[in-house]
Amino acid sequence: MTQRKILVTSALPYANGPIHLGHMLEAVQTDIWVRFHKMRGQDIVYVCADDAHGTAIMLRAENEGITPEQLIDRVRSEHKASYDGFRIGFDNYHSTHSPENRHYSETIYKALRANGRISVRHITQLFDPQKGLFLADRFVKGSCPKCKADDQYGDNCEVCGATYSPAELINPRSTLSGATPVEKESEHYFFKLPEFADFLRKWTRSGTLQEQVANKLAEWVDGGLQEWDISRDAPYFGFEIPDAPGKYFYVWLDAPIGYMASFHQYCERTGRNFDEYWKPGGHTELYHFIGKDIINFHALFWPSMLSDAGYRTPTAVFAHGFMTVNGKKMSKSRGTFINADTYLQHLDPEYLRYFLASRLGSGVDDLDLNFDEFVSKVNSDLVGKLVNIASRCAGFITKGFAGQLAAQVDNAVLVTECQQAAAEIASLYEQREYSRAVRLIMALADKANQYIAEQQPWVLAKQNPQDPQVQAICSTGINLFRLLMIYLKPVLPATAERAEQFLNAGELDWAASQSLLLDHTVNAFTPLMKRAEQAQIEALLTATKSDADDARKLTAAPVDQSANTEVVQMSEQNTTEDDAPATDSPLAKEPIADEIEFNDFIKVDLRVARIIKAAYVEGADKLLQLTLDLGLDASGEPAQRNVFSGIRSAYQPEALEGRLVVLAANLKARKMRFGISEGMVLAAGPGGADIWLISPDSGAEPGMRIV
Repeated sequence: MTQRKILVTSALPYANGPIHLGHMLEAVQTDIWVRFHKMRGQDIVYVCADDAHGTAIMLRAENEGITPEQLIDRVRSEHKASYDGFRIGFDNYHSTHSPENRHYSETIYKALRANGRISVRHITQLFDPQKGLFLADRFVKGSCPKCKADDQYGDNCEVCGATYSPAELINPRSTLSGATPVEKESEHYFFKLPEFADFLRKWTRSGTLQEQVANKLAEWVDGGLQEWDISRDAPYFGFEIPDAPGKYFYVWLDAPIGYMASFHQYCERTGRNFDEYWKPGGHTELYHFIGKDIINFHALFWPSMLSDAGYRTPTAVFAHGFMTVNGKKMSKSRGTFINADTYLQHLDPEYLRYFLASRLGSGVDDLDLNFDEFVSKVNSDLVGKLVNIASRCAGFITKGFAGQLAAQVDNAVLVTECQQAAAEIASLYEQREYSRAVRLIMALADKANQYIAEQQPWVLAKQNPQDPQVQAICSTGINLFRLLMIYLKPVLPATAERAEQFLNAGELDWAASQSLLLDHTVNAFTPLMKRAEQAQIEALLTATKSDADDARKLTAAPVDQSANTEVVQMSEQNTTEDDAPATDSPLAKEPIADEIEFNDFIKVDLRVARIIKAAYVEGADKLLQLTLDLGLDASGEPAQRNVFSGIRSAYQPEALEGRLVVLAANLKARKMRFGISEGMVLAAGPGGADIWLISPDSGAEPGMRIV
């Protein structure tokens, strides 16, 4: 196998708040992929950095009475400690406020300017006369010009969904000072993105993006690209644009360049060749892991700038969905906006790494951290299955045979089956189909536990602790545990280290799956993992609510400190001062239908159903075939339905199996050319990749009526 040279990045967390579990979703997904490739012997480097520029950081530093440099240095240290707690194995972690980042930002900008890709024109913006700075949309509030609702941001109304410019607000005010903004003209610098439309049509369809993402970007490109404002006016914390006094690079111009800067620092430390990874024409690979909310920056602006400035474009950009907690958007008021450090005070980070892996696929679906499922999954899979194999066998080997494993395994067929699974599991890791890999690994764990249960070494040991058959059975079990631990090492690095100590055979790598431990001495077994307890979850949620209360106390006060209230709010992914929520309200697009009578409504029989099988439909681009379980009917027979659902663009079949959905059960069956569709599952969204199945809370059972 030829060794690959791979550079991997994950999105840069913004340096004005703590790392939270939304960040950790991405970091864990990336880290698993990197660790897998390192186990396979690939030359892979993982870099990241803090996104450290922008008005938000400048204002927060001002509120704290420190310099922006002091703020970002402190936050970077905090961020790195949080990532370390979850065993995120960065090879280099840097900051965008660095000499390396300034160098590449200026180099790329000058190349774009020399190629005629920069335009300069005057624009009018709202200006805070008291603070003396131009206001981003999110720093202006007032009454909605459409519905007159008070306290709305300068880009859209959260009450009626209307979109508008900040200048259209009624009675606008600066959230920074409370002053009434004035309109002021300023010269701004723009990147001529429309000139790259043909390039982007080709690049976005070249296999670099997931299909759903490519389809979404095609809508933007075909709808007409706009020039991108890459400048901001002083005062601003960032890099001044060359030959443009008082003008600064917009934070989203230099943020992705932070990948280059961090890797440059790594190269300086290790002697790597920077150009080998960033100049076109080489054999190295470059991958970005990001959230779906920042795909426009990474798949429109970023490749366009790189290509025009003489740098290579990414091999692929892997987008993922958001994290919800117990079915709800991460929320400080609900106590579900969970900081990484708060989690680490109450729960083992390996729990979260495993749970995320058991839910993650290669698509952009959102992932729900349901804590009931979390506890059940951890305890069932890790403690009840994986660790149980070793704990059931180790004592007999230690007591009866001084830790010496047998010269031969007892069940060569089962061991060979487990070894042969290595190739399929490796392929699933490569494709980022972690949930499928975990299911396969746990199916093997089930077989291992079944084998031990059938052989009952404890019965034999009661008669003779030194019975060779006991040694053979338990040696087989320990070898099966070792193989499973190899396959799970990218997910559970800390548990793997403890297992390596027990196995006494050096570091576990992927090639080790093709060998066995025979006639080998293991060390005394110590517990590898404890059960997750519901009390720990309750303590975590209580602490999270307390964190939110403390944050509100810190930000609740005079209007001249309200900037802090604004800037500490974070989405599940990167956040900068210009980030905004979705511009179009679903309710505005599709108003509520005409009223109906209650008797009309109750004619619809909505039932909880479980998807037991999902499959693609040959010849249908939009449909998935779902087999639904409705529990037992009145006669005690299993009740199942076949439904064809137009959700293929948003879901992969394997990610749906086992999921609870809502079924319109009394909808007249519809004959289709693919078969009979017996009902309809409920979903929301405009279509395409933006489809979300409606799911009951955990605890609902198939067949229950929804009222």
